[in-house]
Order: sequence, then C-alpha cells, then structure tokens
Amino acid sequence: MEFLYEYGMFLAKAATIVVAIVAVIIVVLASTVKHKSDKGELRITNLSEELEELKHGLKEELLSKKQFKAYEKQLKAEEKAKDKTADDASTGKVFVLDFKGSIDAAEVASLREEISAILAIADKGDEVVVNVESGGGMVHGYGLASSQLDRLRQANIPLTVCVDKVAASGGYMMACVANKIYAAPFAIVGSIGVVAQLPNFSRLLKKHEIDYEQHTAGNFKRTLTVFGENTDEGRQKFQEELEETHVLFKEFVGKYRPELDLAKVATGEHWYGQQAIELGLVDAISTSDDVIMSLAGERTVYKIRYQIRKKLADKIAHGASLSVNAIFNRLIEKNRPM
Repeated sequence: MEFLYEYGMFLAKAATIVVAIVAVIIVVLASTVKHKSDKGELRITNLSEELEELKHGLKEELLSKKQFKAYEKQLKAEEKAKDKTADDASTGKVFVLDFKGSIDAAEVASLREEISAILAIADKGDEVVVNVESGGGMVHGYGLASSQLDRLRQANIPLTVCVDKVAASGGYMMACVANKIYAAPFAIVGSIGVVAQLPNFSRLLKKHEIDYEQHTAGNFKRTLTVFGENTDEGRQKFQEELEETHVLFKEFVGKYRPELDLAKVATGEHWYGQQAIELGLVDAISTSDDVIMSLAGERTVYKIRYQIRKKLADKIAHGASLSVNAIFNRLIEKNRPM
C-alpha cells in the first residue's frame, strides 16, 4: 500500500509539472500570436505576368498546333526585341493599389504602408494606379487617406484613380488628388458636401423620469447631445461647424482640380460617370480593368497589397459585418426603382 501511495504522489507531482510546462508554453504562444497580429505583410503580384499566362493558356486552347507553334515563335522574337531595348530606354513600372473604404476609413492603415513601400523603391517614370471604392465617412479618416495619396504627388509620381462603383464624399476627396481620374459609365461620383445626424432621447428620458447630466468646460465643448436637451444656440454652432468643414472640403477639391465650377458641383449632389465627365469631376470614361490592361501592354504592372493580420475575434466580427451589409444591400436593391 505504501508503494502505491508513493507511486500516486509521484504521478501527481509529474502531472503538476507537465501541466505547469504546458501552461507556460500556451502563455508564450499566446503572446507570440498577439505580437504577430499587430503586424502585417506586403504582397506583390506581377499582373503583367498573370495576364501573359492567361493569354498564353487561351491561345494554346483555341489555336491549332501549327498556329500555336507560330505564335510561340513570334513571342520569342518579341521577347528578344524587348531585351535588346530594355537597357536603352526604361518605360517605368506601374503599381496598382486597391482602397475599399469603410465609414471610419480604417483601411488607411494599409494604404500608408503600401505608399511608403512604393516611395522607397519608385524610380523615374513609375506610375501609381489606385482603385477607389467608397461612399465616404469620417472627415479625419478620409482626410488622412487623401494626404497619403498626396505623398505620391509631392514625390512627382504620376497618380491615376479609377472609380468602378463609387467615389463619393470622402471617396471623391481621395480621387480628386489624382493627376487623372477614370470612372465607369455608371460609377457614382461627387457628393462634395458634409452631413451629420444623431438621435435625441431627452423626451423619452423625461417620460420615464430619468435624469441626465452633462458637465462641460467651455461654451461649445458639446454642441448637440444624444441624451440631453439641445438648445438653439448649440444647433446654430453645430451648423456653423458643418459649413466650415464644407468650405475646407471645397478648397481641398479646388486645389487639385482648379478648373471645376465649385458653385455647381459642391452642392452635395452625386452624378454618374457619364454626367461627371461633362462637369469636369472625372477625366475619362473607363473601367479599371481596361486601364490596367492597357498599361500592362506597355509596362510591367505590379499589384501592391499590405495585409494586416487580424485576431480571430476581429475576423468573426468582420464576417458578421459583411453578412449584415450583404443583407442590407439586398433589401436596398429589391426596393430600388430602375
């Protein structure tokens, strides 16, 4: 019995040590994962090569063996000619970025990394194409995103913005920084205006005899409130702030597109691509696909993407957000007149 007792104590001690070691390993791994989640990685894709591979595969499928052999022979001759002229004159590279903006423009975190990477390696003759898709959002977020694009302009790197779906409000604030703006025929462009809205529950709180107190230092530290009773003075000040922001927005757009009639286009209205070109909001009608394919025929095109690693909780929340947005968009589409 004494042997069994001692053996049992030995097992208990061994199990305790094993559990302690496992716990330490889990803590170390958890801290490592957390550290990595704050970082991201830069991915570079050669779009020119992808397009050539696609073209080559289609030719192989569609042409006869004799025709395909002749095509490959011609391809080799063209590659030799390119190699001979490559050292004589460099046509420059094209970098493609995607910006699909949310309300708070959180994607600017990746955009700044992508632009910093381009500025670090860009040579004379290089160009940047940014596909912007956003209906706008917070002023400070889109102000920063626009400033990131301006870094390219300050470095004298030609900047092109393509709008396939929408670049409105903050999205157009970004687009207007470009040297040239392309828009698809039915892309939504413009909305140079400022909007703010908030509910007020003061009457509901009073009805249920709930007191709400708000203390501030400074007359206009808080102009309008959700739970307190708003004053005419607060409303007037809030409206003044909106007007001031609108003036700054118009001045910003006018700086990059001085030919615009701001009195006509800075009314908060939006237009489709075909209308926007007549107003001077965009420079040409085209999709991003056509712009990139055209450039890939002359130069090497690279897609740059900085992806921030997300925690599991962030991924779940993002997935839920996308699901809600998808349902909301379906409801809008069902009730939208053609």
